[in-house]
Amino acid sequence: MACKREKSADTQPVTTQWKCPHCNQWHSDLPFVYGPLYPDHYLAIPEDEREKRIQWDKDFCIIDDKQFFVRGHLEIPVRDSKETFVWDVWVSLSKQNFDRTINLMETAGREKEPPYFGWLCTNLFIYPDTTNLKTLVHTQPVGRVPIIELEVTDHPLSVEQKKGITLDRVKEIAALIINDDYKPEKRPGK
Repeated sequence: MACKREKSADTQPVTTQWKCPHCNQWHSDLPFVYGPLYPDHYLAIPEDEREKRIQWDKDFCIIDDKQFFVRGHLEIPVRDSKETFVWDVWVSLSKQNFDRTINLMETAGREKEPPYFGWLCTNLFIYPDTTNLKTLVHTQPVGRVPIIELEVTDHPLSVEQKKGITLDRVKEIAALIINDDYKPEKRPGK
């Protein structure tokens, strides 16, 4: 599911200067991509055991030769902008689908693969718990990470992916992420 938007008459250019409502400061950059370096499961492994138990690079992670993760982009259209907002997330795959992904790494036409089922393994703290939301992992052309499509539910992240968000929501997300006082334990629904 690629969320590409054609520029329309009501599309506004992105203004990068914005004022954070939490810190009351003006910022010159408005990021459109956020995400962790690791799946949440990585951080659950004691630090002194990680080197022995985990194989990791920026796109793949294997824990104890039993858990298999891929990094992908969960795209959300920005309705009043030409931009697409992206959560850089990790998804677990079955060993069979993970092996298939690895085997097709450099194969032209791999984007014709049917999507793989997976579980979201990135808890995005500005939402109610996102861990284990059902996903489809859509393989992209060589050189691009998969696109992650959430199962359509009433979860706020799924609703945003389906309906899109506004530029003001992108600014709100930026403010929540950069604000040191906004802690994961204050996540909505906690």
